[in-house]
Amino acid sequence: MPDQIEWRVPAEVEPKPENYDFELPAALSSVVGLHSRVPEDAFTAEVLGTERAGNGVVIDKTGIVLTIGYLITETAEIWLTANDGRVIAGHPLGFDQETGFGLVQALGRLDLPALELGQSKDAQVGTRVISAGAGGAPHSLAAFIAGKQEFAGYWEYVLDEALFTVPAHPYWGGTGLIGPKGELLGIGSLQLQQAREDGSAVPLNMYVPIDILKPILDDMLTLGRPNRPPRPWLGLYATEIDNRIVIAGLSGRGPAARADVRQGDVVLSVGGMKVKGLANLFRKIWSLGEAGVEVPLTVSRDGKPLDLKVPSGDRNRFLKGPSLH
Repeated sequence: MPDQIEWRVPAEVEPKPENYDFELPAALSSVVGLHSRVPEDAFTAEVLGTERAGNGVVIDKTGIVLTIGYLITETAEIWLTANDGRVIAGHPLGFDQETGFGLVQALGRLDLPALELGQSKDAQVGTRVISAGAGGAPHSLAAFIAGKQEFAGYWEYVLDEALFTVPAHPYWGGTGLIGPKGELLGIGSLQLQQAREDGSAVPLNMYVPIDILKPILDDMLTLGRPNRPPRPWLGLYATEIDNRIVIAGLSGRGPAARADVRQGDVVLSVGGMKVKGLANLFRKIWSLGEAGVEVPLTVSRDGKPLDLKVPSGDRNRFLKGPSLH
């Protein structure tokens, strides 16, 4: 993320204190900058890079910071930057593959207010919100919820009901979605494009809703991950093209690559069950059992059907664990 002095959002889209029924500067001060460094031999280094920057939100006065997990996956170092310029080391507490949330423990005193967890299920399309980045109002957007719907990510990821906001924050990773009462409704994950009828595209942000954090928060704080069996993971990147599910790429050391799944294969079925859409593909894989279960895939390759058997894995076992300070 660029140096905070180098950029700011246009003044007309900055949140203004007079438009909110809560203490806006205090709420925005709960959002911190986050910078992490990842070893070059990390499993995710090729895709996500070794230097990662974004945001995080203080959710507990003991210095617990909630962020989006890809910023801290396999990290060797984490640094948190408060709005007043203080830089404090952090340690990764947990990461949940299913939701995408990550937790960081500040290793020094943040002395920042904590945002209360809101009810994302109650947020309606049209609700006024703030896409809050580190650095206060000049790095935050007065936005609104443009949609609530299922989201499927090509990296074997599905949310039953993600939150989508406009205008889009330019540095969205780990931003806090602040609701009309000053509560935290979600954490920024992506920037996407929504097509208009005239063929143009509107950028918007996708937020992971805060409600799905609540059932797993205690486990993440104490165990580092939710106390549930891991889902089967294949290590493939899939996309929808002309109503077909196409393998767009593979993790080089992942199960699918070892089982001879290839880029360009068109997925026809999982365990004999036809697939209809990206979310449906992943849910069918997950329905077969826990990580380690064999996943039968039927693909079309060079116009011919081909049956493959992929011994699934636990994605976490491919990742480097956090280093100790």
